[in-house]
Amino acid sequence: MTEAAHASHDQQATHHHDHAGHHHDHHAGHGGSGLGSMAASATLHCLTGCAIGEILGLVVGTAVGLGNGQTIALSIALAFVFGYTLSSLPLLRGDLTLGVALRLVLAADTVSILTMEVVDNIVMAVISGAMNAGLVNAVFWVGMSISLVAAFAAAYPVNRYLLARGKGHALAHEHHSGTGTVNVTGARRLIPVLPTGALAAALAAFILGGLVVSVADGLSVPAAPAHAATSTG
Repeated sequence: MTEAAHASHDQQATHHHDHAGHHHDHHAGHGGSGLGSMAASATLHCLTGCAIGEILGLVVGTAVGLGNGQTIALSIALAFVFGYTLSSLPLLRGDLTLGVALRLVLAADTVSILTMEVVDNIVMAVISGAMNAGLVNAVFWVGMSISLVAAFAAAYPVNRYLLARGKGHALAHEHHSGTGTVNVTGARRLIPVLPTGALAAALAAFILGGLVVSVADGLSVPAAPAHAATSTG
């Protein structure tokens, strides 16, 4: 092999080594606090969609008079629907088609959502009266709050484990980073951007509002008819 060929071969090997090192450093950069922050964000994102679906399912189930089993099944189904939907929006706003986005979301979020749903329903079942409590009942909203916190605590280490191995939410993360307004064109600009923090704050406010209304309803006592005492005299 000539000296020029040796130089070319060494240059290619060096380029390949640098590229591999950059790829490794990119994933290693997610370690420590960066990995924890990403896992927390991914968990909160899934939790928000799950909570929206669960509450909506309970509202619909109660309104149409479904049984407990049917209401729970509806709530779980809607939790998956809303969880997948919230994860799909930034992908669709970027450069992915609906089919590709759905496949990516199914691979990225299914384990996280499933973990949340299992833990959430177990906690709600353990809390006495939470499953059968109506929407205007403080027990329901307290139970829902506790179950969501437990679901987050259970799903966070799962998401952290998957992210550290390039799985779970990591599959969609690189597409999220390219969904800024500069790269968005055409009808994709109409797809809303829903920050996880804003969604979580709105959800917390909704749950707090439900709790306040429930407590106020429980404290309200029907006033005794005043004319009943005055008419007998």
